[in-house]
Amino acid sequence: MTLVERLTAAKAAGNYQDLFEAIPYARFLGLTATLQGTELITTMKFKDHLIGNPALPALHGGTLGALLESAAIFELLWRAETIVLPKTITITVDYLRSAGAADTHARGLITRQGRRVSNVRVEAW
Repeated sequence: MTLVERLTAAKAAGNYQDLFEAIPYARFLGLTATLQGTELITTMKFKDHLIGNPALPALHGGTLGALLESAAIFELLWRAETIVLPKTITITVDYLRSAGAADTHARGLITRQGRRVSNVRVEAW
């Protein structure tokens, strides 16, 4: 089954977790999804291989960036009326503090959606 077919089936069934299962890197990061009210919450389950600084311990910034980007993409895939996989044009990440050895959650908000370009703001905690 192709990615587009899996996306179409997931949207039809209302099963957002199937979106994550279709992406190997999302599976590697341990990303899961839950729907809280109308918000799609992306969670990166803590695993030892995600640690970047074992002295703290703190999650690697690259895994946090991947979580943020994935949350934005999955928010667009879930909300948009398209089955085309979005491509990231640019991403800006503001790290306010280090992330400890715990599950990390992210929520995306589409702030602008055009025909070709969308802006998504993602917050993680």
